[in-house]
Amino acid sequence: MKRSILLAASALCLGAAPACGQAQNPEQSVPREEPGAAGKPVEAGIRSAPELKPAFAGQTRAPAVKSAAQVQVAEVASGFNMPWALAFVPDGRMLVTEKAAGTIRIVTPRGDKSAPWSGLPDVDVRGQGGMMDVELGPDFERSRMVCFSYAEPRAGGNGLAVARGRLQDGAAPRLTDMQVIFRAQPTLDSTMHFGGRLSFAPDGMLFVTLGERSDLPGRVQAQKPDSHFGKTVRIRADGTVPPDNPGARLPGGRPEIWSWGHRNALAQGFDAQGRLWQVEMGPRGGDELNLVQAGKDYGWPTIGFGKEYSGAPIHSTSQADEMEQPRYYWDPVISPSGMVVYRGAMFPAWKGNVLVGALSGKALVRLVLDGDRVTGEERLLTERGQRIREVAQAPDGAIWLLTDDANGKLLRLSAR
Repeated sequence: MKRSILLAASALCLGAAPACGQAQNPEQSVPREEPGAAGKPVEAGIRSAPELKPAFAGQTRAPAVKSAAQVQVAEVASGFNMPWALAFVPDGRMLVTEKAAGTIRIVTPRGDKSAPWSGLPDVDVRGQGGMMDVELGPDFERSRMVCFSYAEPRAGGNGLAVARGRLQDGAAPRLTDMQVIFRAQPTLDSTMHFGGRLSFAPDGMLFVTLGERSDLPGRVQAQKPDSHFGKTVRIRADGTVPPDNPGARLPGGRPEIWSWGHRNALAQGFDAQGRLWQVEMGPRGGDELNLVQAGKDYGWPTIGFGKEYSGAPIHSTSQADEMEQPRYYWDPVISPSGMVVYRGAMFPAWKGNVLVGALSGKALVRLVLDGDRVTGEERLLTERGQRIREVAQAPDGAIWLLTDDANGKLLRLSAR
């Protein structure tokens, strides 16, 4: 969840932009959930790995639900070069990253775009690399500090890096005092599976997702404590490492490590209870929703619910002692990227729901939670046929999306 959601409403929207700060009717009735026919799951297609069985009832293919909420979609801007992430600043504008261009822009609620920022580092934009996530620093209103993740070119290959700098606003925005605060190790010559999502916890700690770089030499490092590959890491906003991270207690472990056994988590967010949720891309089958906790092993590549893209097996089982199960998985995959645990007022029936962008699934996926279990699933915006890369909640409760395309679009979802 983007930090700006927690800012006071009075500081959120300056000016009279029609897409910002629209009043909600406090007496509007809360729409009810309407179950699908006979509780049948969303029509998803043929399973890729039916031999890998769920660990518990409801772990996959939850009953289809349909919200009575009427959703209005507005295309606010277009022409982004493979956009990847957005974050809201207190005056209602957005910071939008462009993966393929290796840059960041400021965008108004009306869709006006600034020039690309100057002062950014060199970025490796090949394959799945590029400029990735962006987050406001916890003290942004005072310091103007912004954190962002990107694929850093290095001698012998590349790696995910996280940097921060001060935003100097204006007609030609620029970043000053730039400092790299985290570098994933080791360096590897790969253009795949960087991870790269950033989220500040309620206590100000910064969580970063790290992919396992896709190839076999990288994949096995998801289980090795001396590698950042396939991990979630936790650092302070200045890059220093808190001493209570689980990695510090592992023999030879990297002290930044919080959890391990991940394939390629491309989104994460905190719920109202402060719990960290992630969605993770599986191989052919087996995309996952995980409740991520300190010192836990999420199984990759030892267990899972998918197979190689060639059809060859990866796992002999979907369960193992001392390895965590996903709270939900998709087979066939939706290719999840971007998510938020909804906490807004515009769609009251969605509070506590997980909203996930689907790339290959070409939808906004809504998951209904009961505690830590998924009890319903809905696919929204399927008629648009667009790959959804980013999902973010605005301070007014509207949902903003970025589509994954060379002519990427910025969409706003509001209640009719």
